Amino acid sequence: MSFDIDAVLGDMLSAMKDSVDSEWDEIEGYAKQILDNEKDALLELAEQRLRGEITEEELKSELDDEKDTVEAEMKAIQVMTKAMAQRAANATLDVLYNAIKAAI
Repeated sequence: MSFDIDAVLGDMLSAMKDSVDSEWDEIEGYAKQILDNEKDALLELAEQRLRGEITEEELKSELDDEKDTVEAEMKAIQVMTKAMAQRAANATLDVLYNAIKAAI
């Protein structure tokens, strides 16, 4: 299976939308910007795992770091609660992790 970062980012955005539900209209633009800013780092992680340069455990550790980054950026939106930011970050990076696993 090939890995299409743009398709995965679209799925990540959908997961984020589903996790924040009614607040989506307030944060949509910012959420897209966050994912766009993280695209290169996320793609590099995916490519490293697909090339076998990092292990499953290393990928999970790196994705935990990325979750923290996404969560911090989401918290910058004053209308978001901590729980909503955590849900959005978790849902987003879970999509990436599953896409990498499927591509292996």
